[in-house]
Amino acid sequence: MKLGIIGEKLNCRVVGNREMEISGVAQIEAAGVGELTFLSNNKYRRYLATTRASAIITDEEGNLLEGQSGIISANPYLTFAEALALFHSPPEYMQGIHSLALVSPSAIIGANVTIGPFSFIADRVKIGDHVTILSHCMIYPDAVIGDQTTIHSHCVIRERCQIGTRVILQNGVVIGSDGFGYAKRADNSWQKILQTGFVILEDDVEVGAGSVVDRASIGTTIIGPGTKIDNLVQIGHGSTVGRNTLLCAQVGLAGSTQVGNEVILSGQVGAAGHLTIGDRVVATAQTGIPNSVEPDQLISGYPAIPNRDWLRSSALFARLPQLQKELKELQKKVAQLEGRQDQGTQRS
Repeated sequence: MKLGIIGEKLNCRVVGNREMEISGVAQIEAAGVGELTFLSNNKYRRYLATTRASAIITDEEGNLLEGQSGIISANPYLTFAEALALFHSPPEYMQGIHSLALVSPSAIIGANVTIGPFSFIADRVKIGDHVTILSHCMIYPDAVIGDQTTIHSHCVIRERCQIGTRVILQNGVVIGSDGFGYAKRADNSWQKILQTGFVILEDDVEVGAGSVVDRASIGTTIIGPGTKIDNLVQIGHGSTVGRNTLLCAQVGLAGSTQVGNEVILSGQVGAAGHLTIGDRVVATAQTGIPNSVEPDQLISGYPAIPNRDWLRSSALFARLPQLQKELKELQKKVAQLEGRQDQGTQRS
C-alpha cells in the first residue's frame, strides 16, 4: 500500500515520498525497509538515526531527519494502532456450531453464531448475533451474551451473568465465580456466605487472560462500558468499575471497591475494598490503596500518597544509611560538646 493512501485512510498529513510502498508496521528499533513505524515516546528518539523503516508516524515534522518520510499525527500511538488494522485482518474461525459442542435445547442462539468443540451451552442461555465462542468454554444457565462478542477458549461464564455487545474475553477468563465471603462461627470455623448476585460486563469491555470477576453476595458486580482489563486481574465481589477505565496486570480489587471513570490502575495496584477511587485517578505500579481517593489524583506507594510526595520520599530512601551515619556522628559531637561544657561548669 502506498504511503499516500495510508495517510488518507488515517486522515493524517504525509511528508516525503507519497508513492513509497509500505508492506507492514514494526517497532522503530526493528523495522526494515518497506515498513512503517512510529515515535510516541521520547525514550525511543535515539532510534531515529538508525531505524531502517521507510516511514515514521510522529507528531511533529521536525522529528524526522533529512530525507525521512513520515505521517504526521496529533496522536502517533493511536495512529499506529489504526495503521496495524490496515495490514492485519482478524483471525477467521470455523463457522457454525461444531458437532462436538453441546447446546441445551432451551438455549436461544442468534444468527451467525460460532461455537467450538467441547464447549457447553447450558439451559436458558441467550446468545446474540455474530457471537464467537471457541473450544472448551462453559456457559452456565441463564447467562446472557450480547452481539458480536468473542469468547476465547477455556472461558467460564457463570449463571445469570450478563455480557454486553462487542465484549472480548481472552483465554481462561472466569466471569461470575463466587466472591470470597465467609462469616466466623463461635468455634472459629468459617460459614460460607452464599454469593447470590451476578456480574454485568457492559459494551466494549475486554478482559485479559486468566482474569476473574467475582459475583456479588447481594447485588451486582459491574464493569462499565469501554473498560479494558489486563491479564491476571482480580475483581472482588460487589465492586463497580466505571467506563473507559484501565486495570493493568495483577491489579486486585477487594470486595465492594468502587472505581470511577477513566481511571488507570497500573500493574500490581491493590485496593483494600469498601472504598471509592474517583474519576481519572492514576495509580502507578504497586500502589496500595487503603482509603478512598479523590478524583483527578496521581498517586503512588503504600499507603498511597500523591505521586510528587512519593518521588521525594523514595529519593530519600537510598540516602537513609548515610543519613543515619551522619546522625550518629552528630550525636557523638553533641555529646562531646556537652561533656566539655559540664567540665567547664565544674571548674567555675
